[in-house]
Amino acid sequence: MRVIGLAGWSGAGKTTLLKGLIPELRRRGLSVSTIKHAHHAFDVDVPGKDSYEHRAAGAEQVLVSSANRWALMTELRGAPEPPLAELLGRLNPVDLVIIEGFKRDSHPKIEVHRAANGKPWLHPEDPRILAVASDVAPPGLPHADIDDIAAVADLVLRLAEPV
Repeated sequence: MRVIGLAGWSGAGKTTLLKGLIPELRRRGLSVSTIKHAHHAFDVDVPGKDSYEHRAAGAEQVLVSSANRWALMTELRGAPEPPLAELLGRLNPVDLVIIEGFKRDSHPKIEVHRAANGKPWLHPEDPRILAVASDVAPPGLPHADIDDIAAVADLVLRLAEPV
């Protein structure tokens, strides 16, 4: 399994880029999974559903299964957030895992940057940013235009590293 991250400020276009990259990489014959870091409280369940009520009642984990998919929800209940390495270990084996967020971790990353966002570059402070997907090219790093999905996919495949 190989891993690459997409790091950037909110509003830079990470999710939009990822929505284009996944089908491009699948067309190239790769199996792809993602890990997304959320900086805020989130829920994947709906109040009133049985699974939500099980968690609200205090269950540590709730597994929901159907003919189409299954999901395992784990409540931390005050325990620390698991490190990225532990989360990676919970995924089924695939060719490539793309990580959105976790920008302070030490995996290889591509910085996603839009000039109109008005935010500073991340790469000067992070030696694990190995390339940039942006509407402007920074000096000294490999670059692909943020809207050129095939070129960004080439960077992903060149820079992803084994876990």
